[in-house]
Amino acid sequence: MDVSPTAGLQLLQTATVLFAIGALGGVAMAAIRFARSANPPAWLAMLHGLLAAAGLTLTGYAVFAHNADGTAPSAFGLLCIAAVGGAVLSLRYKWNRILLPAWLVLTHALAAVAGFVLLAYGAFFATS
Repeated sequence: MDVSPTAGLQLLQTATVLFAIGALGGVAMAAIRFARSANPPAWLAMLHGLLAAAGLTLTGYAVFAHNADGTAPSAFGLLCIAAVGGAVLSLRYKWNRILLPAWLVLTHALAAVAGFVLLAYGAFFATS
């Protein structure tokens, strides 16, 4: 299989853009949770999760199929942790109409931001 040497980098860059757009929804949801003491609307949570899942899939493909190195594997690990936190927030709390716990929202955000920073650095600023 003949693969361009820049294919993995392009996957990481595309994933970074998807995560950046998804992060806007995450910020909006956090603002709703903390300003109104209410859960965000389901459509916003689903859009946020869809964009994050697409970015995570591309990152995983770049790491495992294209052997992306540098910060990409660490970013992938942190983003997987954030994904588990997001799934718990959605399935345990939002689905059952329980107010999202602040500590879990903040933990999810911290893992996601750390993973995003590593991903963005590796995709746009690291030199080979």
